[in-house]
Amino acid sequence: MSQHGVGPRAITRSVAFLTAGVLAVPALAGCGSEDPSGKPLAGQDIQPAPRDRITDGGTLRWAVDSVPDTLNTFQSDADATTTRVAQAVLPSMFRMDASGRPERNADYLESAKVVDTEPKQVVLYKLNQQAVWSDGREIGAADFAAQWRALSGKDTAYWTARNAGYDRIQKIERGDNALEVRVTFSRPYADWRSLFSPLYPKDVMGTPDSFNDGARKKLKVTAGPFTVKKTDREDGEITLARNPRWWGEPAKLSEIVLRTVARDKRASELAAGTLDLAEIDPAAARRITVAARPHASGSPLMGPGADRSAADSLESWAVANGSDEDAADEETVARKKLRKAAVRYARQQQALGGFEVRKSLEPAYTQLALNGAEGPLTDERVRRAVARALDRKELAQAVLKPLGLPSVPVGSHLALSGQAHYADNSGALGGQDTKEAQALLADAGWVRGGPVKEQKKKEKAAGPEGGKADDTGEDDKAHDPVDHLAQDGKQYKAPHQGRAPGAYAPRGTAAPANQEAAPLAKNGKPLTLRFVLPSGPGSQTLRTVADRISRMLERVGIGTEISKVSDESYFKDHIASGQYDLALYSWPATAFPATDARPVYAKPVPAADGSLNVEQNYTRVGTDQVDQLFDEAVATLDEGESRSLIRKADSRIWAAAGSIPLFQRPQLLAARKNLVNAGAFGFGTPVYEDMGFLKKGAKPASGPSAKGSPAR
Repeated sequence: MSQHGVGPRAITRSVAFLTAGVLAVPALAGCGSEDPSGKPLAGQDIQPAPRDRITDGGTLRWAVDSVPDTLNTFQSDADATTTRVAQAVLPSMFRMDASGRPERNADYLESAKVVDTEPKQVVLYKLNQQAVWSDGREIGAADFAAQWRALSGKDTAYWTARNAGYDRIQKIERGDNALEVRVTFSRPYADWRSLFSPLYPKDVMGTPDSFNDGARKKLKVTAGPFTVKKTDREDGEITLARNPRWWGEPAKLSEIVLRTVARDKRASELAAGTLDLAEIDPAAARRITVAARPHASGSPLMGPGADRSAADSLESWAVANGSDEDAADEETVARKKLRKAAVRYARQQQALGGFEVRKSLEPAYTQLALNGAEGPLTDERVRRAVARALDRKELAQAVLKPLGLPSVPVGSHLALSGQAHYADNSGALGGQDTKEAQALLADAGWVRGGPVKEQKKKEKAAGPEGGKADDTGEDDKAHDPVDHLAQDGKQYKAPHQGRAPGAYAPRGTAAPANQEAAPLAKNGKPLTLRFVLPSGPGSQTLRTVADRISRMLERVGIGTEISKVSDESYFKDHIASGQYDLALYSWPATAFPATDARPVYAKPVPAADGSLNVEQNYTRVGTDQVDQLFDEAVATLDEGESRSLIRKADSRIWAAAGSIPLFQRPQLLAARKNLVNAGAFGFGTPVYEDMGFLKKGAKPASGPSAKGSPAR
């Protein structure tokens, strides 16, 4: 994942609460009559079209990051492609609408509701009478029961990644007829709609062996608009074929081929005609946007040689025609290579004219994580000072505005705008305020111009091997990225401008006379935080955001040492193990925060072996009050009360300042212009049977394509 997000599989998802008088938590949004959840900041962009305008047949070639190691979404090595396949071939009782809220999937469910609460909660599912597995067997209670037993956590022979919700079920039985399934819970469970989506057949869930190995490489029995026709790991492809037993609207496409294509190769593959749909980075999006302009095969600011000035070109010509034969030959070869590259680039641009960029916002957000387990950030005042130093609006604008997307900072850890649990609770911590940040640091004992002991120089560990943190040759202090966020993805190097005098002098150097410009120090140590970042080519946006954050922190006297590490070690060896002070990574949004978000914000507790059990709380910051609010929310069947409890929990998470939500991640997809009902899906679950190519001469639905689900 280019933005280093934590995928849905990672969400199977000790600081005392701030005392009154230090930080007041404001009255919660949602206590009045106005709904604070709002609307999604960006809608779907999928080029909607009614089914009668779509060709019957055709193959959609869709780029993915990898062929997954497993097709079982409940295993720890499942990934985004696992989810995509499951959505197309397996039942889901509920799906996400365009606002990120669960809605009944009518292809499988006639109804689902809580029919009893005393003495136990009972949910009655009434199944669509046409719903059958691809082997002809009806979907029924036996499938529900097998999945519950596999995921309940009671049998450790099942290698499951999570059991949240299933561990609350007491029994599952057939109702009054074969189409009814009664699920009785041992404890109340507010997020019951999260269960059985997807639903695997009892053939997969029935025994530990079939669960652990039976669905890793293939799915013999399915029940969606498509089936898994072939998994080719050698060629990096999964082929989905139209399901002849599908009882719903028949799939328009004959096949969907999910092809493994590296992110940096996707523009070339699109131009070569081997892809129809691909998630892309801002640099590729810019290429496609330029290519779509009339009479534009390229741009003077793009492509090979675009960065050469007139003087560079003149010098090249002079060398190639000069008296130094060796230099002339070398330059002539280089000029020929450049011309060939330019011609190839122009041809690609012409081919890319058949595509368009469809954009929305992902159901995920990027956050700044503050490690509260060690160092200066164990002090909540320092964490709050870091938060108050940030201009989150500026950071959101830097990433999203160049892409033409709404640049609104995220106001909640637990939901995104438009989702039922969303409310902007950032006021519990407060907005950007330099003076307040400085006052918090002073109260914590950090003073400007204080004595600093000479520190021994040491190289920063970059991974498990402990090599140099940055082998790129770049200065590890912050630099201004200016306006290169949405450009070609190259690293922008700028001189150190506007820095406080003395802030970057060798350690041990006496502080300058101007105390306001001196670094902060305490007990002989400067206030410097290690900012760990991934170094891969797909992480340029994160690194640029980190540069801006570092400059914001400098203004209040907080120094940063940027340590760039390999993508492979970034999460495992640094974030998960706590080897960082500051870091940037993403969490997916969920419609069920009481279940999914609890392990992300639970207070770490000591394990039996003396280590700290952090679950997915990689900031190591948590409170008993937050845990209690999650527990109450998940056990409250009154939906309004449950939402209120989640919003209270979010306010307290803001107050603890362990993580600072920044912006919703951009979602950019390149799509062939005649491909409809596919693209940037935003919150919504794709409707695979409606995807296809327009008939010749047909036009998509009238109005902007970001208006939501396709006409059916």
